[in-house]
Amino acid sequence: MQKIFSQELRFTGFNDGWEERDLSAISDKVTEKNKENQFSETFTNSAEYGIIDQRDFFDKDISNEKNLNGYYIVHENDFVYNPRISNYAPVGPIKRNKLGRTGVMSPLYYVFRSRGVDKKYLEYYFDTTAWHIFLKMNGDSGARSDRFAIKDSVFNQMPIPYPTIGEQEQIGSFFEKLDKAIALHQQKLDLLKKQKQAYLQKLFI
Repeated sequence: MQKIFSQELRFTGFNDGWEERDLSAISDKVTEKNKENQFSETFTNSAEYGIIDQRDFFDKDISNEKNLNGYYIVHENDFVYNPRISNYAPVGPIKRNKLGRTGVMSPLYYVFRSRGVDKKYLEYYFDTTAWHIFLKMNGDSGARSDRFAIKDSVFNQMPIPYPTIGEQEQIGSFFEKLDKAIALHQQKLDLLKKQKQAYLQKLFI
């Protein structure tokens, strides 16, 4: 399936219309299980913080290390859909494993590996709400109000806007630079807050 998108913001030198490809055309579902308990670090997918170690998020282990053989193995750069609904993610978040290491995740998550698409571009697309429309039209919150329900076969039909690889790389790099600038300013802001607190302590106490 192909569709031409009208883009208001384009990088210089890119004039071709964007195509549209199903998620199944640019990714494969990860079904590799941790059969021999080769990996013991359990990841979780947080809408706010992305994929992180379960201990860091919950301050404790939720999974049982002795019973991880049914968990999916998640390699670096694998994507994970978490169907849990939150204020940050009304249909659940999709995040990329950027921890630089391999771990495991509960089979409640949908893990997939991209191909033929720039990983950064795809990651930033999932940071938008554009794909939420498809899920809301094809799934529901199910019996549990905190989880979104959608069949894997339907999830795989999710349409993904697909510019040329060169433009994908430009888009991914652009937003990565913005993220780095935001992180740098956040560090400066945190430092200024600490300095302010220190001055207040010395002046009034």
